Amino acid sequence: MSGHSKWHNIRVKKTAADSARGKVFTRHAKLIEIAAQRGGDASMNPSLRTAIDNAKADSVPNANIERAIKKGTGELKGERMEEITYAAMGPAGTAYVIECLTDNKNRTLSNVRTAINKHGGAFTDSSSVLWMFARKGVVVAKPVEKSDAHVSVEEMELELIDFGAEDIDLEEDTLTVTTDLANWTKVRDFLKSNSYEILSAGLQFVAAQKVAITDAAVAEKVADFMAAIEEDDDVSEVFTNAEFR
Repeated sequence: MSGHSKWHNIRVKKTAADSARGKVFTRHAKLIEIAAQRGGDASMNPSLRTAIDNAKADSVPNANIERAIKKGTGELKGERMEEITYAAMGPAGTAYVIECLTDNKNRTLSNVRTAINKHGGAFTDSSSVLWMFARKGVVVAKPVEKSDAHVSVEEMELELIDFGAEDIDLEEDTLTVTTDLANWTKVRDFLKSNSYEILSAGLQFVAAQKVAITDAAVAEKVADFMAAIEEDDDVSEVFTNAEFR
């Protein structure tokens, strides 16, 4: 498969701070707020429904979710949240797509650019990097604990492919399925019906052109570079074409 798991292991070690509860809750609140700008009724707004589901998977309190929806619909006043995408080149010729959620574009641009330059990277035009990536659906799930109803990945593989799976990656008990833009909801619902807990689901940038990283020292530099960018509160996701081997 595509090497997600090796990067995941390094990323977990190098970005422990990013897992702090406050950062996670803030990110989900921003995603919900942006989704709610297209309507506050989750039954009529699939993007909002997904954002809420992902927030609940990370134990975001209902009060936080409701407040974010009200901010998105304008019921609570405040600066309008926006999505912005930046790009960078980093150690060993690796490329990065940086997704941000912000109510102040000037602040975010300055902070992201500073983090990139300070850690040996180069801020660049998005078009020079985006061609290396494809927008894909990505569903991350694991079997429901204490349930005998879930089906093994091997048993589900053909059906997952029928539902649009392009890549199936199993790391310990965590399953990552990559699809095209249209089919990730089908995969998500299929896994739910087979007693899998959805850890996250939605659209991501997946590298089509990858850079192999085989040296441990270089891998550390790449992980440090990515962690420095992710530390900013306005940064939602960082995607790289680094592939650790």
